[in-house]
Amino acid sequence: MKPKVVVICGPTASGKTALSIKLAKRINGEIISADSMQIYKDMNIGAAKPNEEEREGIKHYLLDFIEPNIRYSVADFKKQAEEAIVEILKKGKVPIVVGGTGLYIDSLIYGIEYTEVNFDEEYRKQLEKICEEKGLEQLYNEAVKIDPIAMKKISSNDRKRIMRVLEIYHETGKTKTEQEMESRKEVKYDYHIFALNMDRQLLYDRINQRVDLMIEQGLVDEVKNLLKKYQEFPTAMQGLGYKEVRDYLECNMTYEEMIEKIKMETRRYAKRQITWFKKNKETIWLNALENIENNIEIILNDIENER
Repeated sequence: MKPKVVVICGPTASGKTALSIKLAKRINGEIISADSMQIYKDMNIGAAKPNEEEREGIKHYLLDFIEPNIRYSVADFKKQAEEAIVEILKKGKVPIVVGGTGLYIDSLIYGIEYTEVNFDEEYRKQLEKICEEKGLEQLYNEAVKIDPIAMKKISSNDRKRIMRVLEIYHETGKTKTEQEMESRKEVKYDYHIFALNMDRQLLYDRINQRVDLMIEQGLVDEVKNLLKKYQEFPTAMQGLGYKEVRDYLECNMTYEEMIEKIKMETRRYAKRQITWFKKNKETIWLNALENIENNIEIILNDIENER
C-alpha cells in the first residue's frame, strides 16, 4: 500500500490555511506549502503567508525560504516537496499539501517529472522586445497556435507562463503539453485530494476584503522595501499584488487604480484556480462556509477508507 498524503487546494481566500492547521492537529500532520508566492522571503503581506502565530505550532515546509531574486521552478518544487513528504512520513506523521498553485499540485498528484529546459537568453530577449513593442497579446496568440491545450489554463496576461510555452517549444520542438504527457511517472503516494469552494460572489467579497486588509497592513511599503533590497526578480514580482504596486510606484497608475486592479486580477485568478482544480475528477469538493470540524470529518472518512 502506498503511503497516504492529504491535499487541500482551492481558490485564494477560501480558507485553506485555517482548515489545514486544524486538520494537522487532529491527524498528527505536518504541512507542505504548495504556493508559488509563499516560498519567497520578505514577501509576507501580498502572499498572505501565515505567520508563526497563525501556524499554531504546526511545522510548515517550503514556506519563506527562497530569496526573491532567485528563479524557482515547478521542478524545484516537486523535488523538494517529495523530500518533505519522505521526512514527514519518517516521523510517523501525515503529510498535508496545501496551496492554490495548480502546477505545483499537479506535479505531485500526476507524477510529472519536469525536465529543466535551458533558457536561450537571446530568444528570451526577442520575446521581451516583441512584448514591449507589440504587446503581450501577440505572444499569447502565438502560444495558442503552438499549444492550445496548455493555453486553456493560462491567462492572457500571465506573461511568465506565456513565455514559458514559447521557450519550451523553441528549445525542444515539443509543446508543453507533449512534454508533460511524456514525463508522467507512476505516482508514489496515495493522494487524497480536497478542494474548498463557496458561492462565487461571496468568494469575490472575501477577496476584496483581503486586498483592503493587505493595503492596511502595509503592502505598498513591503514592495518598496523589496525594490530597495533586491536588484532583480526573475519570477517573484509577477505575483498578484506585487506587480500592481510596482506599477503604481513607477507612476503607471493611480493609488485607487492599483487597488481596483489587484482586486480584479485576484478575482480572475480565483476563477482560473477553480477551473483548474475541477478538471481532476477525484477531487472531493468541500463547502468553505461549512463548519471546519464538519469538513474535517469528511476528510477523515475518506482517508480512513482503504482504496
